[in-house]
Amino acid sequence: MKLGRKVRQAVTVLLLGMLTAMFLLPMLLTFANSLMSETEIARIYTPLANGDAAVEAAESGREYVSMKWIPDRATLTQYYDVLIGKPQFLFMFWNSVKITAPIIAGQIAVAALAAYAFAHLRFRFREPLFFMYIVTMLMPFQVTLVPNFIIADRLGLLGSSGAIIFPGIFSAFGVFLLRQFMMFVPYSYIEAARVDGAGHLYIFTRIVLPMCGSGLAALSILVFIDNWNMVEQPLIFLNEAVQQPLSVYLSVIGDGERGIAFAASAIYMLPLLLVALYAEKYLVEGIQLSGIKG
Repeated sequence: MKLGRKVRQAVTVLLLGMLTAMFLLPMLLTFANSLMSETEIARIYTPLANGDAAVEAAESGREYVSMKWIPDRATLTQYYDVLIGKPQFLFMFWNSVKITAPIIAGQIAVAALAAYAFAHLRFRFREPLFFMYIVTMLMPFQVTLVPNFIIADRLGLLGSSGAIIFPGIFSAFGVFLLRQFMMFVPYSYIEAARVDGAGHLYIFTRIVLPMCGSGLAALSILVFIDNWNMVEQPLIFLNEAVQQPLSVYLSVIGDGERGIAFAASAIYMLPLLLVALYAEKYLVEGIQLSGIKG
């Protein structure tokens, strides 16, 4: 029995290790290529440089892309070009921050208030209304794209970051996640506060929110990851290239700037990696606790 258990554990560790390697290899390759010169990168990725001719060559087996992990000569030139020589990178980096930060703050505020109402207030049509929230959460982005576009147009928000920020603030996902947490708050605490004469504002700010810290942290992380990587919304709602976030900039870097593309991608991944490393505990705890009660 012990031998069989050890074999299963070894197989499980091996499979998980292989999956981890599959996820880490693209990031490691991006970082390694960001330390190469433009000439070396052009030599490695020559089969990708000529469009249809490259596809034809690859299909015929005449030419392949070689994956190189160690630069012939490591250089930080690409990072210099991105951070200093190409000011549009930092400009679009701050565009991403200016779009993502208000969405995080606004969605936490709106979702927390709405979740408290759905969890602890008794009003007519509460359950059907919450069911409508769930339905809108399950709809793909393409379904809500046209209504959002029409509303943004009528409000005069097209061409501004507000056309992206406001739909992000009023996303139904945050309401759903925080409601699950607030349903887990013992009702006896709230009842005792009401007996002492506390109002809803006091109960919400002093009792419910402090007990939902993990949920707020998990929501902040998930909203950050989702909106930091957005591409479709800026392409549709923003008219000027100068307004675009960094996620769009990475997709339009030219063929002659592959080194810059790798360096920019490495810097772009840094906030996400820091969040994954330092906030993993809160994310896992938040997702686990959110499923305790439905």
